[in-house]
Amino acid sequence: METGTGKTYVYLRTLLELHARYGWRKFVVVVPSVAIREGVMTSVELMRDHFRELYGNVPLEAWIYDSAQVSRLRHFATSPGLQLLVINIQAFDKSTNILNNPHDKLGGRRPIEFLQAAKPVVVLDEPQNLESERARAAITSLSPLCTLRYSATHRHVYNLLYQLDPVRAFELKLVKQIEIDSVREEGDFNRPYVRFKKVRPGARGITATLELDVQTATGIARKDVTVKHGDDLGSLAKRSIYTGLVVRGIDARPGGERVDLGQFSLALGAASGAMDEAIQRVQVRQTILRHFDKELTVARLPPEHRMKVLSLFFLDRAAHYAPSDGRVRAWFAEEYESARRLPQYASLRLPPVEHAHAGYFAERDGQAIDSRETSTKADDEAFEKIMRGKERLLSLDEPLRFIFSHSALREGWDNPNVFQICSLREMGTERERRQTLGRGLRLPVRADGTRCHDAALNRLTLIASEAFEDFARNLQSEFAEAGVRFNEAMIANARRRKKLRLRKGWNADPEFLALWERIQRRTRYAVRYDSQTLIERASAAIRHRPESIAPGRVTVVSAAVHVTRAGLVDEVQAAFSADEIRGPTTLPDFLAELQRRTELTRPTLARILTACGRLDEALLNPQQFLQIAEAEIQRVRRDLLADGVRYQPINDSVWEMALFEQELDAYLSRVQAVDKGLYDGVECDSDVEREFARQLDARSDIKLFLKLPRWFTIDTPLGRYNPDWAIVKEGPGEPPRLYLVRETKGVVRLDDLDWEERQKIACGKRHFAALGFRTGDYDWTDSATRV
Repeated sequence: METGTGKTYVYLRTLLELHARYGWRKFVVVVPSVAIREGVMTSVELMRDHFRELYGNVPLEAWIYDSAQVSRLRHFATSPGLQLLVINIQAFDKSTNILNNPHDKLGGRRPIEFLQAAKPVVVLDEPQNLESERARAAITSLSPLCTLRYSATHRHVYNLLYQLDPVRAFELKLVKQIEIDSVREEGDFNRPYVRFKKVRPGARGITATLELDVQTATGIARKDVTVKHGDDLGSLAKRSIYTGLVVRGIDARPGGERVDLGQFSLALGAASGAMDEAIQRVQVRQTILRHFDKELTVARLPPEHRMKVLSLFFLDRAAHYAPSDGRVRAWFAEEYESARRLPQYASLRLPPVEHAHAGYFAERDGQAIDSRETSTKADDEAFEKIMRGKERLLSLDEPLRFIFSHSALREGWDNPNVFQICSLREMGTERERRQTLGRGLRLPVRADGTRCHDAALNRLTLIASEAFEDFARNLQSEFAEAGVRFNEAMIANARRRKKLRLRKGWNADPEFLALWERIQRRTRYAVRYDSQTLIERASAAIRHRPESIAPGRVTVVSAAVHVTRAGLVDEVQAAFSADEIRGPTTLPDFLAELQRRTELTRPTLARILTACGRLDEALLNPQQFLQIAEAEIQRVRRDLLADGVRYQPINDSVWEMALFEQELDAYLSRVQAVDKGLYDGVECDSDVEREFARQLDARSDIKLFLKLPRWFTIDTPLGRYNPDWAIVKEGPGEPPRLYLVRETKGVVRLDDLDWEERQKIACGKRHFAALGFRTGDYDWTDSATRV
């Protein structure tokens, strides 16, 4: 059952139903942590009256196992009443446990024998945490009548009885809808950013995964790069800003993982050149504003429908909040007071900041410490504090509304009125992502104790540094790995493919042979342009480009994430800049960078930059200036190249007709069946192409047409170009046959195409003209009626 859909209620009611139908009276709930144990007992007390009404006031004795009161187990086994025992796995998974050893108060018998004699029905709450060999042996030692497992994130599925997957839960509106506020840095690639993400020891040596700002064909992108000893980050990132950063050493020893880059070293998870603090501060601010907005919405409801609004922060380190001078604590206080003074929130009568927030952390010697994925006694004590205060937090009279903790990994650590979750740490695993969401997916509770079913209010906002597109994609992948089945009819299915078959006798068809004779020859091109013209046009283009050069910014993009059977769909709802990123930057070698990217000489580039008149702006954001300069120089250069290109056939160089015999297969949904093609169908990349093929196939004057294969390309200064169609058409007079090549586009004017598409069409005309095509034999069109 998906997190937040009420599995505790379901299994408690299931136990009562088993009692009502079969008379079974002994039940044991095994839990992996104190947090879940406290949650179960809280649920039992809250639902006691409800269950009494449903099951005829049946008495239910529910209690938590206490090793100091083992004699109660005799009562559990012999009582004629309905018994529910909640016990931590840690209480009986070792031979040294009191439960597993003879006890004087029980006549020298082992306490566990009373449980075994009762043959209880055992419920495993969050069984994915009870999968170790020791835990499974301990559960077997209870001699259960049967074992029921309830979880949202099973590691292993045994005899599946029922599944309420995430998609169904969202469809039935059993959980809150998800929104994500993605806080990211934009336009600031002026520092050599490095984050140490992974390390892998292996037989052939140690490798590390670093995240770098890499120069790609479309600009700078943050990407993972695998490195080994001796690797040069400047070469890997293709940017001079990383010059001098070389992998001097990689330490993979557990607990001491580190990568040495010469100028500095990084521990696992650490980063250099990152704007983590700027981003995290904006996350804190955005959480507070989102929280206050939700409180305003709730304040307009009738008194009985109002509800407490809570926000939850998961920290990367407890030390950033727990001490009085913790940086996150300081940010929160400043941002809270700043937002509190805004006129739109005056009606909320918000409490002073010192009463509005609190932290819950594991402790050692009185000091807050970071939690671990494997629960410790200190963690359990921290979670016990907040779980026992869960009902108090729901009260509108309680001023506490912002909660800080270190870990998002504890099942049972939840409150139904959490509306905002701010993750100041990366969500690296499926379990962490889904458990983070799970802390806030439950439907909220109103002041009168009823659940709120208003879809407009039931929205969980996750404030994270992850791009919303990545969040939706990763969450869908994680749902699929957990067994969610998305509708294959609504998404691409790689298995539904069709092999396209050549028609018999294709290579002897006179229509095809005549067409192929005209288009098979290959060409080479040459270009000429004047350097002075390039300098004048490029410098003017940079000078007149309207885009302003400004410091980098932290931006917030808000998006709704819709969970559907077709997959997760993100929908952007708002975007704005939050803070400017200012501080020291590393100036790149402008001429070296542009020379590498454009292949122009340094003197030519120096003259362009000097004449552009915008060098003073380069200091504001060097990388943005580089991108603008490169884009304009390349655009002008391509214009000159395209204008000056000339084609000439290459002697004895033709496309081999035998290449058509290569096996073709395509997505079935993209295949248009045809009778006049070379194959029994054509793969269409768009609805325009599908309609074009259908219309050609229906025309009596079209004798043959084929979608030119992807290997049939024309070299151009902008890269290789693959024309769309070759056609044999019956002419109205002389000559009796027309041999045509057409490019299909979904526009009615050539100017509506982007620059690169227009230039490739221009190169296509020159190529086919060199092969003897008349004017009009090669052209572009939006419809087969114009062929």
